[in-house]
Amino acid sequence: MGAVAERVAVPMADPPPLRVRKRRWTSFILPAFTGLMITYLASPVALMILYGFNDLQGERQTARFTCCTVRWWREILSNPSLNSALKTSVWIALTAAFVATILGALIGLALGRYSFRGRGGFNFVIFLAIAVPEIVLGSSLLAMFIQISESIPGSKDVLNLGYATIWLSHVGFAVAFVAITVRARVQGLDDALESAAQDLYATPMQAFFKVTLPLITPGIVAGYMLAFVLSLDDFVITNFVGGAKNTFPTWVYGSAKLGVPPHVNVWGTVLFSTGILVAGLQVVRAGRKRAA
Repeated sequence: MGAVAERVAVPMADPPPLRVRKRRWTSFILPAFTGLMITYLASPVALMILYGFNDLQGERQTARFTCCTVRWWREILSNPSLNSALKTSVWIALTAAFVATILGALIGLALGRYSFRGRGGFNFVIFLAIAVPEIVLGSSLLAMFIQISESIPGSKDVLNLGYATIWLSHVGFAVAFVAITVRARVQGLDDALESAAQDLYATPMQAFFKVTLPLITPGIVAGYMLAFVLSLDDFVITNFVGGAKNTFPTWVYGSAKLGVPPHVNVWGTVLFSTGILVAGLQVVRAGRKRAA
């Protein structure tokens, strides 16, 4: 007869409690510092938006805040000189960024794709154009325009300090930023993609427009946006070469001596909101593209 072994349930011991690792106080330093820096950088923008609703008695901005009015938003177009300066800034930024993007994209494509004699010198010049202080660049451009207008007959009317010199200067300093952006994008591409397109009987031109150009388009768009913002924001160089022509930054600087009108805060809020909207649309577009 077989004996059936009686199974005895042995109670299992409870697992030891998990030890929760306590965070050291030093782990809060970096988050706290980051929060303080973000607050410091964002506070001028927040004040600008807030003072766009300041209920003033006069037409000039003061430190005293009285809540609240939308008067300045209704009268946003009531300052002709400010609107003219803003229109000049936007038009110069749009056109100068467009030309600078074309030139900078070609330079960035050449520097990132080809190896040629003098490439190191070109890279040095590009970085020099970015690293040189704006006051040095502005004074150099002013001296160059004056020298050209006095040396070449008939050029004085064309290069008279004003719209043309501002536009040429903005194209000049924006090209370097676009070239750096596009070059970084080109250097990150896989050369095998274009070679594969040519293996499939695509001509070099077809391979460029169907493979290379779509891949570097984000870099070109980023370069254009960077050039546009830099042109719209520039004050130092424009102050040197602008002559009597005012852009938005130089107009605000000049009006600060008598008191900045609240319309400046309103237009600043509009420009800031537009930038945030464009950036948000780009993020949404990139997210949809990754999801697809």
